[in-house]
Amino acid sequence: MPGKSHHFTLQQSSYGKEHLVFCILSDERVFSSKSPDIFNQVMKQAGINGSYVPFMVQPDKIGEAISSLRTLHIAGANVTVPFKEAVIPFMDSVSESATIIGAINTIARNKDKLKGYNTNAIGLMDALEEIQYDPAGKTALIIGAGGAAKAAAFVLKWLKADKIIIVGRNEARARQVAVRSSGEFILTDELLDHDIPVNILINATTVSSREESSEFADIAEKLKLPQCELIFDLNYGRKKNFWQEKAKKNSIMFRDGLLTLIHQAKNSLSLWTGLEIETAAFRKALEDTV
Repeated sequence: MPGKSHHFTLQQSSYGKEHLVFCILSDERVFSSKSPDIFNQVMKQAGINGSYVPFMVQPDKIGEAISSLRTLHIAGANVTVPFKEAVIPFMDSVSESATIIGAINTIARNKDKLKGYNTNAIGLMDALEEIQYDPAGKTALIIGAGGAAKAAAFVLKWLKADKIIIVGRNEARARQVAVRSSGEFILTDELLDHDIPVNILINATTVSSREESSEFADIAEKLKLPQCELIFDLNYGRKKNFWQEKAKKNSIMFRDGLLTLIHQAKNSLSLWTGLEIETAAFRKALEDTV
């Protein structure tokens, strides 16, 4: 997989001599992220002299936020919706996989240069490997057409899914993701008109509860999935998750974004420090936050 191998972005000795600051750039949802707790605990246990902080960014200020990373010498950053695509023009370079995907969720600093990576893809790939689910030869349905959907489509294509179908509101965006993954697309309001033998469904939108979208909740309830083996919701933290309810009702395996978060975090920290820390440390940190 392009970009799978990691390279030091800081001198290996530097993390013990200076206090490194890492951050997450997001909108108002940044304050519900578990990333700061996870990273801070893992770094403390690993002896890394650093801290990880949340920054809320206004939608029209992402360029200024990236400039601040340079000014403040932030060692690395994670990027969430709605900035995964918007940050690309502000990078000095972009990894091969992030270029192919068309979205960035991790930024690493090497001296004064910023390089964008996509650990969403690696995180999902590692998560699927952990639960021993092989998409090869399967029909995949991806709900959403943003940065997370691009990463999911990239992974499914790489793992040789037989058919990838993108579901989106915006025809141009859905078509773009479908073309990148050699797949097909369906508009959201036409999804229930199609009879698709879905084996794996990935929710790559930002909504998973009826409070967030009654429209999507109704679609999930009515969607027929007789051959579905796995529903993977890339979100987490919803008390009433309609995708989880759908999976339970139909005896389908369900996983949420906490699983990918663990693997994304591991890969991000490796990019920033060159250190390979065991996945168990990130899982333990996540469990301690719940």
